[in-house]
Amino acid sequence: MATIMPFKGLRYNQGKIKKMNEVVTPPYDVIDPDAQDRYYKRHSYNIIRLEYGKTYPGDNEANNRYTRAAEDFGAWIGEGILVSEAEPALYLYEQGFVAGGQKKIRSGFICGVKLEPYDKGIVLPHEETIPKHKADRLDLMRACKANFSPVFGLYADKEKKVEQALREAVKGAPPDIDFTDEIGETHRMWVITEKTVISKVRQIMADKQIFIADGHHRYETALNYKKEREAPNTQSEPAYCYMMMTLVNLYDSGLVVLPTHRLIKNVAGLDISRLISKVKDSFMVEEHRLGPDGSGLQELIKLMAERGQVSSTQAALASRPHVFGLYAGDNIFYLLQLKSETGLSQIMPQEKSPAWQGLDVSILHTLVIDRLLGIGGELMARAEHITYTREEEAALSLVDKGECQLALFLNPTLVEEVTKVANNGEKMPQKSTFFYPKLITGLVINQL
Repeated sequence: MATIMPFKGLRYNQGKIKKMNEVVTPPYDVIDPDAQDRYYKRHSYNIIRLEYGKTYPGDNEANNRYTRAAEDFGAWIGEGILVSEAEPALYLYEQGFVAGGQKKIRSGFICGVKLEPYDKGIVLPHEETIPKHKADRLDLMRACKANFSPVFGLYADKEKKVEQALREAVKGAPPDIDFTDEIGETHRMWVITEKTVISKVRQIMADKQIFIADGHHRYETALNYKKEREAPNTQSEPAYCYMMMTLVNLYDSGLVVLPTHRLIKNVAGLDISRLISKVKDSFMVEEHRLGPDGSGLQELIKLMAERGQVSSTQAALASRPHVFGLYAGDNIFYLLQLKSETGLSQIMPQEKSPAWQGLDVSILHTLVIDRLLGIGGELMARAEHITYTREEEAALSLVDKGECQLALFLNPTLVEEVTKVANNGEKMPQKSTFFYPKLITGLVINQL
């Protein structure tokens, strides 16, 4: 099953970089142009210049965001800004954060994971990807020959043997990295080079499957990059056969999944009254009026969660109520609840399993986004009509300002649903989950 490896990570030289919070960023795919500019200004060695560089009007084949990233990467190594680990290592990593008003700590470890095609059933996806995003990541990997940010993976270890082995290795030692980022989340990391510990962790992981939580585009890009570079009759396994991943136990108490909401735009001839009328064919619809400043939204989001609640047992997943929110302006929030699951298998894609058909996100995409709004197939892949957010108030604002036509709100996908669909060899619609918090970029770099 899963093959993990320690690696000689490149890390910021803390003798030269005194404040780690000035050089790290969130993952590239949540960074908008304003945030990108802010990270550029924050520090001349901020990881943004490598992972998600700016584009300029004069860019060409010889001078572009990828060539500049490669030049900076080489220069930073030459200047001693980035230094390599003396020995191959695993990295124990903790993120401290607040979710639902509660303080939480999510633990995981950073390692190299052997790249495996999905059909082997060792590393499993759960979401669809978009080709143009993979093209961007492949150009960066070709230019820099490195993983600047890890894929976020999940594995099942009910007895927490991996964490116990790693905790015993650090034995209460202070972390090698310890800082608080710009939004108040804490990051602590320990470098573990003891061969006996690494061997033990590798043995424990040898019978595990890995589920990709976040980073599908990067993983699939790494598979494509490996195909480009691998030579016939290669006896050893070069570094490009492995992808840097942060692995988190499915049974970790700090594992939190939030919903990712949908924003609809550029749909020609969209008539809201007609849409609501059609929605009523499949859903019970309640109309709720928000305050003039959007007040009352969070109460309705909580009501959605309450009505969509289900016990976490596998047996209950099939009967989970399917509840959504729809906002099209004028301070009117529509609460939608699927009338009945009877016959659901007949109106959902027939080639999909009952587990996939029963996902909130599958039902919303099939019955509303595809069938009623006409956004499916090629239009979905082109990403011209749908964007994603986890910020409810921001979604409301974008509709009120006319930048989007609709906001569609979902409850979180359950971890059990993610793993069940992945085990079936299926993929959910893109952005079906938001594992919170995102992993930070800039702790460790993996050279290929």
